[in-house]
Amino acid sequence: MNLQARVVIVGGGVMGTSIAYHLASAGVRDVVLVERDELAAGSTSRAAGGVRAQFSDELNIRLGARSLEAFARFGEEIGHDIGLHRVGYLFLLSTPEQVASFEQSVRLQNSLGVPSRLITPEEARRRSPLITTEGLLAAAYSPDDGHCTPEAVVHGYAAAARAHGARILRHTEVTGIERHGDTLTAVTTTLGRIATDTVICAAGPWSRQVGAMADVDLPVQPLRRQIAVTEPVTGLPPALPMTIDFTTSLYFHAEGPGLLVGMSDPDEKPGFATDTHDRWVPRLYEAMRHRAPALLDLRRTGGWAGLYENTPDHNALIGEATSPSRFLYATGFSGHGFLQGPAVGEVVRDLYLGRAPFLDVGPLSADRFAADAPRPEANLV
Repeated sequence: MNLQARVVIVGGGVMGTSIAYHLASAGVRDVVLVERDELAAGSTSRAAGGVRAQFSDELNIRLGARSLEAFARFGEEIGHDIGLHRVGYLFLLSTPEQVASFEQSVRLQNSLGVPSRLITPEEARRRSPLITTEGLLAAAYSPDDGHCTPEAVVHGYAAAARAHGARILRHTEVTGIERHGDTLTAVTTTLGRIATDTVICAAGPWSRQVGAMADVDLPVQPLRRQIAVTEPVTGLPPALPMTIDFTTSLYFHAEGPGLLVGMSDPDEKPGFATDTHDRWVPRLYEAMRHRAPALLDLRRTGGWAGLYENTPDHNALIGEATSPSRFLYATGFSGHGFLQGPAVGEVVRDLYLGRAPFLDVGPLSADRFAADAPRPEANLV
Protein backbone atom coordinates (compact mmCIF):
# COMPACT_ATOMS: atom_id res chain seq x y z
CA MET A 1 0.00 0.00 0.00
CA ASN A 2 1.23 3.48 -0.85
CA LEU A 3 -1.39 6.10 -0.01
CA GLN A 4 -1.54 9.84 0.14
CA ALA A 5 -3.81 11.62 2.61
CA ARG A 6 -4.50 15.13 3.74
CA VAL A 7 -5.17 13.86 7.24
CA VAL A 8 -4.34 10.59 8.98
CA ILE A 9 -6.35 9.86 12.14
CA VAL A 10 -4.89 7.27 14.49
CA GLY A 11 -7.53 5.37 16.44
CA GLY A 12 -10.93 3.93 15.51
CA GLY A 13 -12.92 4.61 18.65
CA VAL A 14 -15.49 7.31 19.23
CA MET A 15 -12.94 10.14 18.98
CA GLY A 16 -11.35 8.95 15.77
CA THR A 17 -14.60 8.19 13.97
CA SER A 18 -16.25 11.42 15.16
CA ILE A 19 -13.28 13.43 13.92
CA ALA A 20 -13.30 11.54 10.60
CA TYR A 21 -17.00 12.24 10.13
CA HIS A 22 -16.77 15.92 11.02
CA LEU A 23 -13.78 16.46 8.73
CA ALA A 24 -15.22 14.54 5.78
CA SER A 25 -18.67 16.11 6.08
CA ALA A 26 -17.00 19.54 6.08
CA GLY A 27 -15.53 18.73 2.68
CA VAL A 28 -12.02 17.68 3.66
CA ARG A 29 -10.84 15.20 1.05
CA ASP A 30 -8.52 12.23 1.53
CA VAL A 31 -9.20 11.62 5.21
CA VAL A 32 -7.73 8.27 6.29
CA LEU A 33 -8.46 6.66 9.66
CA VAL A 34 -6.13 3.90 10.82
CA GLU A 35 -7.25 1.34 13.42
CA ARG A 36 -5.07 -1.59 14.44
CA ASP A 37 -8.04 -3.79 15.39
CA GLU A 38 -11.76 -3.55 14.71
CA LEU A 39 -13.55 -0.24 15.10
CA ALA A 40 -14.50 0.44 18.74
CA ALA A 41 -12.36 -2.51 19.87
CA GLY A 42 -10.45 -0.43 22.42
CA SER A 43 -11.88 1.63 25.26
CA THR A 44 -15.06 2.72 23.49
CA SER A 45 -16.67 -0.72 23.33
CA ARG A 46 -15.91 -1.24 27.01
CA ALA A 47 -17.34 2.02 28.26
CA ALA A 48 -20.42 2.16 30.46
CA GLY A 49 -22.15 4.33 27.86
CA GLY A 50 -23.07 7.19 30.19
CA VAL A 51 -23.68 10.61 28.65
CA ARG A 52 -23.89 13.73 30.81
CA ALA A 53 -23.18 17.42 31.27
CA GLN A 54 -22.87 17.30 35.07
CA PHE A 55 -19.25 18.33 35.52
CA SER A 56 -17.37 20.83 37.66
CA ASP A 57 -15.29 22.31 34.81
CA GLU A 58 -17.01 24.74 32.44
CA LEU A 59 -15.26 23.23 29.42
CA ASN A 60 -16.49 19.74 30.29
CA ILE A 61 -20.01 21.01 30.96
CA ARG A 62 -20.14 22.64 27.54
CA LEU A 63 -18.55 19.68 25.74
CA GLY A 64 -21.00 17.35 27.48
CA ALA A 65 -24.05 19.51 26.74
CA ARG A 66 -23.05 19.96 23.08
CA SER A 67 -22.59 16.20 22.75
CA LEU A 68 -25.96 15.49 24.36
CA GLU A 69 -27.55 17.60 21.62
CA ALA A 70 -25.68 15.58 18.98
CA PHE A 71 -26.67 12.25 20.55
CA ALA A 72 -30.31 13.39 20.55
CA ARG A 73 -30.28 14.02 16.78
CA PHE A 74 -27.94 11.14 15.93
CA GLY A 75 -30.63 9.00 14.32
CA GLU A 76 -31.79 11.83 12.09
CA GLU A 77 -28.34 13.22 11.20
CA ILE A 78 -26.23 10.07 11.06
CA GLY A 79 -28.95 7.49 10.40
CA HIS A 80 -28.12 5.05 13.21
CA ASP A 81 -30.08 4.07 16.30
CA ILE A 82 -27.73 4.43 19.28
CA GLY A 83 -30.16 3.26 21.98
CA LEU A 84 -30.24 6.64 23.71
CA HIS A 85 -32.05 6.62 27.08
CA ARG A 86 -32.28 10.09 28.60
CA VAL A 87 -33.08 8.88 32.10
CA GLY A 88 -30.78 11.28 33.92
CA TYR A 89 -27.70 11.00 36.08
CA LEU A 90 -28.08 10.79 39.85
CA PHE A 91 -25.06 11.55 42.05
CA LEU A 92 -25.58 10.42 45.66
CA LEU A 93 -23.85 12.71 48.17
CA SER A 94 -22.93 11.69 51.71
CA THR A 95 -20.70 14.45 53.12
CA PRO A 96 -21.09 18.20 53.60
CA GLU A 97 -18.04 18.72 51.40
CA GLN A 98 -19.62 16.79 48.54
CA VAL A 99 -22.85 18.75 48.87
CA ALA A 100 -21.00 22.07 48.84
CA SER A 101 -18.96 21.02 45.79
CA PHE A 102 -22.04 19.92 43.86
CA GLU A 103 -23.95 23.04 44.85
CA GLN A 104 -21.20 25.05 43.21
CA SER A 105 -21.20 22.78 40.15
CA VAL A 106 -24.99 22.98 39.81
CA ARG A 107 -24.86 26.79 39.87
CA LEU A 108 -22.28 26.75 37.08
CA GLN A 109 -24.20 24.12 35.10
CA ASN A 110 -27.45 26.10 35.40
CA SER A 111 -25.69 29.26 34.18
CA LEU A 112 -24.72 27.29 31.06
CA GLY A 113 -28.24 25.97 30.43
CA VAL A 114 -27.95 22.54 32.06
CA PRO A 115 -31.15 21.75 34.07
CA SER A 116 -29.40 20.04 36.98
CA ARG A 117 -30.51 20.47 40.58
CA LEU A 118 -29.95 19.16 44.07
CA ILE A 119 -32.70 16.90 45.37
CA THR A 120 -33.49 15.28 48.70
CA PRO A 121 -32.48 11.72 49.59
CA GLU A 122 -36.16 10.77 49.51
CA GLU A 123 -36.58 11.99 45.93
CA ALA A 124 -33.37 10.21 44.99
CA ARG A 125 -34.79 6.94 46.27
CA ARG A 126 -38.05 7.48 44.38
CA ARG A 127 -36.04 7.83 41.19
CA SER A 128 -33.64 4.99 42.01
CA PRO A 129 -35.50 2.61 44.34
CA LEU A 130 -32.64 0.11 44.62
CA ILE A 131 -30.69 2.46 46.90
CA THR A 132 -30.89 3.08 50.61
CA THR A 133 -30.90 6.66 51.93
CA GLU A 134 -29.02 5.92 55.14
CA GLY A 135 -26.25 8.50 55.48
CA LEU A 136 -27.29 10.41 52.37
CA LEU A 137 -27.44 14.20 52.66
CA ALA A 138 -28.57 15.06 49.12
CA ALA A 139 -28.25 14.07 45.49
CA ALA A 140 -27.55 15.91 42.24
CA TYR A 141 -29.79 15.13 39.29
CA SER A 142 -30.15 16.26 35.68
CA PRO A 143 -32.89 14.83 33.45
CA ASP A 144 -30.97 15.53 30.22
CA ASP A 145 -28.25 12.98 30.99
CA GLY A 146 -28.51 9.24 30.40
CA HIS A 147 -26.78 6.44 28.51
CA CYS A 148 -26.54 4.93 25.02
CA THR A 149 -24.63 2.22 23.12
CA PRO A 150 -20.99 3.15 22.43
CA GLU A 151 -20.41 0.71 19.55
CA ALA A 152 -23.49 2.02 17.73
CA VAL A 153 -22.12 5.56 17.91
CA VAL A 154 -18.77 4.47 16.48
CA HIS A 155 -20.27 2.46 13.63
CA GLY A 156 -22.70 5.26 12.86
CA TYR A 157 -19.93 7.83 12.60
CA ALA A 158 -17.76 5.43 10.59
CA ALA A 159 -20.51 4.76 8.04
CA ALA A 160 -21.26 8.47 7.70
CA ALA A 161 -17.55 9.30 7.34
CA ARG A 162 -17.21 6.71 4.55
CA ALA A 163 -20.30 8.13 2.84
CA HIS A 164 -18.53 11.50 2.74
CA GLY A 165 -15.39 9.99 1.24
CA ALA A 166 -13.23 9.10 4.24
CA ARG A 167 -11.22 5.88 4.09
CA ILE A 168 -11.01 3.57 7.11
CA LEU A 169 -8.21 1.01 7.40
CA ARG A 170 -8.87 -1.70 9.98
CA HIS A 171 -6.29 -4.21 11.21
CA THR A 172 -3.62 -1.69 10.35
CA GLU A 173 -1.12 -0.69 13.02
CA VAL A 174 0.80 2.57 12.99
CA THR A 175 4.51 1.81 13.28
CA GLY A 176 6.02 5.27 12.93
CA ILE A 177 5.61 8.91 11.98
CA GLU A 178 8.08 10.49 9.56
CA ARG A 179 9.02 14.15 9.59
CA HIS A 180 11.34 16.52 7.80
CA GLY A 181 12.37 19.25 10.19
CA ASP A 182 9.17 20.64 11.68
CA THR A 183 6.93 19.16 8.98
CA LEU A 184 5.28 15.75 9.12
CA THR A 185 5.72 13.79 5.94
CA ALA A 186 4.19 10.33 6.44
CA VAL A 187 2.69 7.73 8.72
CA THR A 188 4.13 4.25 8.38
CA THR A 189 1.87 1.28 9.03
CA THR A 190 1.89 -2.49 8.84
CA LEU A 191 0.22 -2.16 5.42
CA GLY A 192 2.59 0.46 4.07
CA ARG A 193 3.31 4.17 4.01
CA ILE A 194 0.74 6.96 3.99
CA ALA A 195 2.18 10.29 2.83
CA THR A 196 0.62 13.15 4.80
CA ASP A 197 1.48 16.38 6.53
CA THR A 198 -1.24 16.11 9.21
CA VAL A 199 -1.71 13.51 11.94
CA ILE A 200 -4.50 13.47 14.51
CA CYS A 201 -3.91 11.25 17.52
CA ALA A 202 -7.13 9.74 18.90
CA ALA A 203 -5.52 6.57 20.21
CA GLY A 204 -6.92 6.66 23.73
CA PRO A 205 -4.75 4.77 26.24
CA TRP A 206 -2.11 4.19 23.55
CA SER A 207 -1.73 7.90 22.76
CA ARG A 208 1.53 8.39 24.64
CA GLN A 209 3.24 5.92 22.30
CA VAL A 210 1.74 7.55 19.20
CA GLY A 211 2.77 11.00 20.42
CA ALA A 212 6.31 9.78 21.05
CA MET A 213 6.57 8.82 17.37
CA ALA A 214 6.30 12.54 16.60
CA ASP A 215 8.30 13.70 19.66
CA VAL A 216 5.12 15.00 21.31
CA ASP A 217 4.60 14.26 25.00
CA LEU A 218 1.01 13.19 25.69
CA PRO A 219 0.90 12.29 29.42
CA VAL A 220 -1.69 9.52 29.21
CA GLN A 221 -1.63 6.53 31.53
CA PRO A 222 -3.85 3.46 31.03
CA LEU A 223 -5.77 2.06 34.00
CA ARG A 224 -8.02 -1.01 33.99
CA ARG A 225 -11.66 -0.52 35.04
CA GLN A 226 -14.14 -3.39 35.36
CA ILE A 227 -17.87 -3.67 34.71
CA ALA A 228 -20.32 -6.40 35.70
CA VAL A 229 -23.69 -7.24 34.16
CA THR A 230 -26.47 -8.83 36.20
CA GLU A 231 -29.34 -11.17 35.60
CA PRO A 232 -32.77 -9.63 34.80
CA VAL A 233 -34.25 -7.49 37.56
CA THR A 234 -38.00 -7.67 38.06
CA GLY A 235 -39.82 -4.40 38.49
CA LEU A 236 -36.93 -2.27 37.26
CA PRO A 237 -38.21 1.30 36.71
CA PRO A 238 -38.21 2.18 33.00
CA ALA A 239 -36.63 5.56 33.80
CA LEU A 240 -33.99 4.32 36.24
CA PRO A 241 -31.23 6.96 36.13
CA MET A 242 -27.54 6.29 35.94
CA THR A 243 -26.97 6.16 39.70
CA ILE A 244 -23.57 6.95 41.24
CA ASP A 245 -22.63 6.75 44.91
CA PHE A 246 -20.05 9.52 44.87
CA THR A 247 -18.30 8.33 48.04
CA THR A 248 -17.48 4.83 46.77
CA SER A 249 -17.85 5.43 42.99
CA LEU A 250 -20.31 2.51 42.76
CA TYR A 251 -22.59 3.10 39.78
CA PHE A 252 -25.30 1.25 37.91
CA HIS A 253 -27.80 1.70 35.12
CA ALA A 254 -30.25 -0.51 33.25
CA GLU A 255 -28.69 -2.82 30.67
CA GLY A 256 -31.44 -4.68 28.84
CA PRO A 257 -33.52 -6.46 31.49
CA GLY A 258 -30.65 -6.36 34.01
CA LEU A 259 -28.12 -3.88 35.33
CA LEU A 260 -24.67 -2.72 34.33
CA VAL A 261 -22.60 -2.18 37.50
CA GLY A 262 -19.16 -0.66 37.91
CA MET A 263 -16.80 0.88 40.43
CA SER A 264 -13.22 2.13 40.61
CA ASP A 265 -10.58 -0.03 42.24
CA PRO A 266 -7.93 1.93 44.20
CA ASP A 267 -5.68 -1.13 44.21
CA GLU A 268 -5.52 -1.26 40.41
CA LYS A 269 -2.08 -0.47 39.00
CA PRO A 270 -1.57 1.38 35.70
CA GLY A 271 -1.06 -0.84 32.69
CA PHE A 272 -2.63 -2.25 29.57
CA ALA A 273 -4.14 -5.42 31.06
CA THR A 274 -7.81 -5.90 30.15
CA ASP A 275 -8.44 -9.37 31.53
CA THR A 276 -11.08 -9.59 34.26
CA HIS A 277 -10.41 -10.63 37.85
CA ASP A 278 -12.33 -10.89 41.13
CA ARG A 279 -9.98 -8.91 43.35
CA TRP A 280 -12.33 -5.94 43.17
CA VAL A 281 -15.42 -7.94 44.18
CA PRO A 282 -15.12 -7.65 47.99
CA ARG A 283 -14.90 -3.87 47.77
CA LEU A 284 -17.75 -3.83 45.23
CA TYR A 285 -19.96 -5.90 47.53
CA GLU A 286 -19.14 -3.68 50.49
CA ALA A 287 -20.19 -0.61 48.49
CA MET A 288 -23.41 -2.37 47.48
CA ARG A 289 -24.10 -3.36 51.09
CA HIS A 290 -23.66 0.26 52.16
CA ARG A 291 -25.62 2.03 49.41
CA ALA A 292 -27.66 -0.46 47.33
CA PRO A 293 -28.07 -3.74 49.26
CA ALA A 294 -30.69 -5.00 46.78
CA LEU A 295 -27.84 -5.48 44.29
CA LEU A 296 -26.29 -8.16 46.49
CA ASP A 297 -29.10 -10.58 45.62
CA LEU A 298 -28.43 -10.33 41.87
CA ARG A 299 -26.38 -12.94 40.06
CA ARG A 300 -23.59 -11.70 37.82
CA THR A 301 -24.07 -13.02 34.29
CA GLY A 302 -21.17 -11.31 32.55
CA GLY A 303 -18.80 -8.41 32.51
CA TRP A 304 -15.63 -7.04 31.01
CA ALA A 305 -12.62 -4.85 31.65
CA GLY A 306 -11.50 -1.80 29.71
CA LEU A 307 -8.98 1.01 29.99
CA TYR A 308 -9.34 4.54 31.27
CA GLU A 309 -6.89 6.94 29.61
CA ASN A 310 -5.89 9.05 32.61
CA THR A 311 -3.96 12.31 32.69
CA PRO A 312 -2.36 13.83 35.81
CA ASP A 313 -5.35 16.15 36.42
CA HIS A 314 -7.99 13.72 35.08
CA ASN A 315 -8.94 16.08 32.30
CA ALA A 316 -8.64 15.79 28.54
CA LEU A 317 -5.83 16.67 26.17
CA ILE A 318 -7.21 18.51 23.14
CA GLY A 319 -5.18 20.71 20.85
CA GLU A 320 -2.35 21.00 18.36
CA ALA A 321 1.33 20.55 19.15
CA THR A 322 3.60 23.55 18.75
CA SER A 323 6.15 21.24 17.13
CA PRO A 324 5.99 19.44 14.81
CA SER A 325 3.38 21.39 12.93
CA ARG A 326 0.02 19.79 12.18
CA PHE A 327 0.10 17.15 14.90
CA LEU A 328 -3.30 17.35 16.59
CA TYR A 329 -4.61 15.26 19.48
CA ALA A 330 -7.81 14.41 21.34
CA THR A 331 -7.12 11.99 24.14
CA GLY A 332 -6.67 11.55 27.90
CA PHE A 333 -10.34 11.93 28.76
CA SER A 334 -9.98 10.00 32.03
CA GLY A 335 -13.31 8.22 31.81
CA HIS A 336 -15.50 10.85 30.14
CA GLY A 337 -14.32 10.55 26.55
CA PHE A 338 -17.19 8.62 25.02
CA LEU A 339 -19.75 11.17 26.15
CA GLN A 340 -17.74 14.07 24.69
CA GLY A 341 -16.99 12.44 21.34
CA PRO A 342 -19.45 14.39 19.19
CA ALA A 343 -18.39 17.82 20.47
CA VAL A 344 -14.69 17.02 20.34
CA GLY A 345 -15.07 15.92 16.73
CA GLU A 346 -16.41 19.39 15.95
CA VAL A 347 -13.60 21.09 17.84
CA VAL A 348 -10.81 19.12 16.15
CA ARG A 349 -12.38 19.73 12.74
CA ASP A 350 -12.26 23.46 13.37
CA LEU A 351 -8.70 23.36 14.72
CA TYR A 352 -7.65 21.58 11.55
CA LEU A 353 -9.47 24.08 9.33
CA GLY A 354 -8.06 27.06 11.22
CA ARG A 355 -11.51 28.14 12.42
CA ALA A 356 -12.46 29.20 15.92
CA PRO A 357 -14.29 26.25 17.55
CA PHE A 358 -17.53 26.81 19.47
CA LEU A 359 -15.37 26.49 22.59
CA ASP A 360 -11.84 27.64 23.35
CA VAL A 361 -10.04 24.44 24.36
CA GLY A 362 -6.69 26.15 24.83
CA PRO A 363 -6.67 25.33 28.57
CA LEU A 364 -6.79 21.62 27.66
CA SER A 365 -3.53 21.75 25.72
CA ALA A 366 -0.97 19.12 26.69
CA ASP A 367 1.42 22.02 27.33
CA ARG A 368 -0.48 22.92 30.51
CA PHE A 369 1.56 20.47 32.57
CA ALA A 370 4.90 21.94 31.52
CA ALA A 371 3.44 25.36 32.36
CA ASP A 372 2.29 24.06 35.77
CA ALA A 373 -1.31 24.93 34.90
CA PRO A 374 -3.34 21.75 35.53
CA ARG A 375 -7.10 21.88 35.11
CA PRO A 376 -8.64 19.31 37.46
CA GLU A 377 -12.14 17.89 37.00
CA ALA A 378 -13.90 17.05 40.29
CA ASN A 379 -17.01 15.15 39.14
CA LEU A 380 -15.26 11.91 38.21
CA VAL A 381 -16.80 8.45 38.01
